[in-house]
Amino acid sequence: MLYHLLVPLRDVLIGANLFRYLTFRSALAAVLGLLISFLIGPWLIRKLKRHHIGEEIRNDGPQSHHVKAGTPTMGGLMILAAVAIPTLLLANLTNFYVLLTLLAFLWMGAIGFFDDYLKTIKKKKKGLVARYKLVSQIALSLLIGLFILNYADLFGRNFRLHTTETTLPFLKDVMLDFGYMFPLVVMLVITGTSNGVNLTDGLDGLAIGVTSIAAAAFAVISYVTGNVKFSDYLNIIYLDGAGELTIFCAALLGAGLGFLWYNGYPAQVFMGDTGALALGAALGTMAVLLKKELFLLVIGGIFVAEALSVMSQRLYFKYTKNRYGEGRRIFRMAPLHHHFEQLGWHESKVVVRFWIVQVLLVLISLTMFKVR
Repeated sequence: MLYHLLVPLRDVLIGANLFRYLTFRSALAAVLGLLISFLIGPWLIRKLKRHHIGEEIRNDGPQSHHVKAGTPTMGGLMILAAVAIPTLLLANLTNFYVLLTLLAFLWMGAIGFFDDYLKTIKKKKKGLVARYKLVSQIALSLLIGLFILNYADLFGRNFRLHTTETTLPFLKDVMLDFGYMFPLVVMLVITGTSNGVNLTDGLDGLAIGVTSIAAAAFAVISYVTGNVKFSDYLNIIYLDGAGELTIFCAALLGAGLGFLWYNGYPAQVFMGDTGALALGAALGTMAVLLKKELFLLVIGGIFVAEALSVMSQRLYFKYTKNRYGEGRRIFRMAPLHHHFEQLGWHESKVVVRFWIVQVLLVLISLTMFKVR
C-alpha cells in the first residue's frame, strides 16, 4: 500500500523515491516484521494465557517435554501478522508472485488456526481430522497449479516460456519439463513442505529457526532470479517480477527472528499448526514460482529428513509387526529430532545443531547456482 501510495509522489515528496528500490523495501520489511513481532508478542502471549489456550503434550513423547504442558500455543498468529502487514504495505500488490505466495500463507494459516482451535478450545485431542487437512492442502495446491497453467501471462513473458519447467541442479542450459504432471508436482511440493515444517515443530525454536534460514535463502534466490544481470551471470532463468518475492522473504525472516525471541528455549509460546502449516505452504509456493522445486530438497533438507523419518518409522514398524502387534523401529523415536533427544542430547543442543546443518544446506544450495 505504501509502495502504491508513495512511488507516484516521488517527484514531490522527499524520501518517496526510496520506495522504488527493492533493496530498501526488503530491508524495511525485515525490520517491520521484527518490530511487529516485538510489539504484539507480549500482548498475544497474555491473551493466550488468559484464555487457557495451552499446548497439550502427547503421552508417548519425550518425558522431559511434560513440563511444557500449558505453554500458550497459536503463536503462529504473531507470525501471520508480522509477515502479512509488511508485505501488504511494501510489496507491489499487482505482482502475482507476491499474491499467490500470500494466498498460500494465509490459506494454510487459517486451516492451521482452525486445527489449533479444535484442539485447544474445543478440546478435540486430534484437532482437525487429518484427511480434511490434507484435502485443504491439495485444494490449495491444485488452485495454484491450475492458476499458473491458465494465467501464466500474468507473471511475465519469461515465466510463460517456462511455465511447467524447473531448474536442474548442476546442469547448465538444461530444464526439466513436468508437462501435464505439473499440477501433481505443485501438490507434492506444497503439501510436502507444509507437513514437513509441521513435523519439525517439536522443539523450542527449531522450526522457526530453520524456516528463517530458508527464508533468507529464498530472499537471495528471488532477488537474483528477478534481476537481469545476476540471472544472466548465474545462468539461471530470469523471471521479470520475481524480485518482489524478496520483500515477502525479508518480512518472513524478520517475523521469524521476532518469534524466535519468544520461542527460544524455554519457549514462552508455540506457533502451533497456525504458523507451521502457513510457513511450509509459503516456502513450497515460492519454490514452485521461482522454478526451484528440486533445490527445495536441499534448502528444506531438514524438513525432508523429518518427514522421511516419520514415514520410514511407520512403514518399518508395520512391516515388522508380529501377531502381538509388536514391531521394530529404525529410530528411537520419530520425528528425527526426538531420536537425538532419546540419545541423550539436550533439547537446545539438538536445535542449535539442526540450525548449523540448515545453514550448511543453504550454502550448498546457493553454491549449486554457480557450480553448473
